[in-house]
Amino acid sequence: MTALLRQAEAVQVPVALGARSYDIVIGRGVLAGLGERVKILRSGARVAIVTDEIVAKLHLAAAEAALKAAAIDSTHILVPAGEASKSYATFEKVCEAIIAARVERNDFIIALGGGVIGDLAGYAAASVRRGLDFVQVPTTLLAQVDSSVGGKTGINSRQGKNLIGAFHQPALVVADTALLDTLPKREFRSGYAEVAKFGLLGDAAFFAWLEKNWQDVFAGGPAREHAIAVCCRGKAGIVARDERENGERALLNLGHTFGHALEAGCGFSDRLLHGEAVALGIVLAFEFSARKGLISASEAARAAAHLAAVGLPTHLKDFAGGVPAVDTLMDLIAQDKKVKRGTLTFILVRGIGQAFIENNVDAAEVRTFLTDKLAER
Repeated sequence: MTALLRQAEAVQVPVALGARSYDIVIGRGVLAGLGERVKILRSGARVAIVTDEIVAKLHLAAAEAALKAAAIDSTHILVPAGEASKSYATFEKVCEAIIAARVERNDFIIALGGGVIGDLAGYAAASVRRGLDFVQVPTTLLAQVDSSVGGKTGINSRQGKNLIGAFHQPALVVADTALLDTLPKREFRSGYAEVAKFGLLGDAAFFAWLEKNWQDVFAGGPAREHAIAVCCRGKAGIVARDERENGERALLNLGHTFGHALEAGCGFSDRLLHGEAVALGIVLAFEFSARKGLISASEAARAAAHLAAVGLPTHLKDFAGGVPAVDTLMDLIAQDKKVKRGTLTFILVRGIGQAFIENNVDAAEVRTFLTDKLAER
């Protein structure tokens, strides 16, 4: 693990993809340099900022000021906040607004927001004029450590999460950690599930560090930036080796097969935020691994204990409104992107930091496991 950053430092993490390589810039206050960084990428480019109504009130003026300081002309496109905006209807609205603004192929789209905005704006950028360059400016912890990096873009289908989309890498990621100070506690906790995931899937030492230092990550300062940088370095390495998820990159889906099914079963609503669904999914993946004899019950309990300590849900009874029925969950799991010719693929674990890809998982075994978990309520 790297040494802790000093609070005044910014760090650059490269994502090595040949001619499509780009940098992740991490640090407090780096939003102020957004315009100059865009200008370095392409002098004379115009910009369309896609953001949601909540983020706009908090950070749009600062982003526009940073662009104006670099003499970059910009317009903005507002969408409603929340997962419901990852829809066909909102995607159409954003694409039409980009075209109406006469954004051309030598211009940029800027995704200013959390994972929803990054996925939506990135997919619009991949689609309008058969591909526009875009810049990620993630404003949530979840987006800074995960969804803004790696080029996955898309929207949701009624049949499942992220089933419509494209791989479209950003030209730059600007992760200003000061923006996280405005996040509601629930949103920050939700993002932390993705931080813990990086330790649980492949870095036992980082997970042990999080167990000791998570309160400092929540408080802000060097520990927060350190955690974000570790996650970004880890993901950048995986993406460079397996951009289109033909192998190793699937490990980043630890907890997501169960989690996406729960999220979709709750209607992509505020009943269960994405990171909360991931936390539940991670716990279920560890417990399913324990049931299969891959890890000890104590290791599964250790993972769950840490997620519970930060305030994330770890039992299916932990969120209001009722859990989807097992038939619904199994139907949603069958639509998971990792399904191959109808057979289930899960990310399971042999220990803390030892995730692996398990193909040909028996659907009946998963159904029995979920039936038992639902009965625990």
